[in-house]
Amino acid sequence: MNTLILHPAYFGSIEQFVYFAKAEKICFENEDNYQKQSYRSRQYIYGANGKLLLNIPIKHSKDKRQKYKEIKIENDFNWQTIHWRSLEAAYRTSPFFEFYEDELQPLYDKTYTHLLDFNYACLEVLLSCLQIEKPIEKTEVFLNDYSNEENVVDARNLINAKNRETLSLETYTQVFDSKKGFIPDLSILDLLFNEGPNSLMYLENQSIK
Repeated sequence: MNTLILHPAYFGSIEQFVYFAKAEKICFENEDNYQKQSYRSRQYIYGANGKLLLNIPIKHSKDKRQKYKEIKIENDFNWQTIHWRSLEAAYRTSPFFEFYEDELQPLYDKTYTHLLDFNYACLEVLLSCLQIEKPIEKTEVFLNDYSNEENVVDARNLINAKNRETLSLETYTQVFDSKKGFIPDLSILDLLFNEGPNSLMYLENQSIK
């Protein structure tokens, strides 16, 4: 796999990072229209009662075809505190939460105006935690179809939280799996907090066929 086209996400799903880990170069879609109910503004973690949604509130616009890069976060809600406390409650007892805590917590202390800026900040910290170094570019024009582009894999559909086929991922130990069993393809943070430095090896070992 050479160049991978992806949408920037709120940390992103494990499946998205399986593709990420196998690519030689990443190009993020920077010119698309915003779509609701996607990983652009949400992530799923494993809480004490099972799968838990963390959703970033956004400011609503009368324009139905608003650019992703124009989307503003609704910071009147105390969402950052709620999300961080949810992560603490879910993963404080995981093997590696404290190992990465100091890198991740500042993301929830700083106020961001635009969703895309926050997501890129999350990505930067996450790549440091995962120890992934790859060339990263951003699109300057929107292309609906990359099928005629040589050595390009369009994986933008991975941003959809619903109604898509998912990979069959290997299991790993999760904090609450003795109660609720293994839950696949959660936020990449679930893998990071449970597998720590082994996370990259896990991603590289998954099959995308």
